[in-house]
Amino acid sequence: MNYTRIIARLDIKGNKVVKGINLEGIRKIGDPKELAYKYYIQGIDEIIYMDVVASLYERNTITSFIEEAAKKIFVPLTVGGGIRNLQDIRKVLNSGADKVAINTAAIKNPDFIKEASQAIGSQSIIVSIEAKKQNSDWEAYYDNGREKSGLDVVDW
Repeated sequence: MNYTRIIARLDIKGNKVVKGINLEGIRKIGDPKELAYKYYIQGIDEIIYMDVVASLYERNTITSFIEEAAKKIFVPLTVGGGIRNLQDIRKVLNSGADKVAINTAAIKNPDFIKEASQAIGSQSIIVSIEAKKQNSDWEAYYDNGREKSGLDVVDW
């Protein structure tokens, strides 16, 4: 049987879902609670909430969305953006998320993924990779695609 899973990613800035092209030209398109619930009603398999400015401002402020979503939406919820340490992971998971997505902290400290997987459980830890094509190669970026890492995606 061939089964396809549909996963919605909601990029959040402040209290709005935003959309950009190639991680640039961001514009507001709606309320994260309303859009997530709409996707859920339509049969989505999973939802990813990504705070697109969390690492830039060294914060993680979307736990209130997760608490509300977890009360009405019964599909796996993944949260990313601003996850820098085990305390951040626990806070997000205790808010109702099933998994956390980590990009910037993973690039800055690759041992963090192993540490988090051992402390929390590998089923809850996802390495998120933002990538842009540079000539014929793909380079990993961080801070939601704003900063070059110098890492080749395949090697990374």
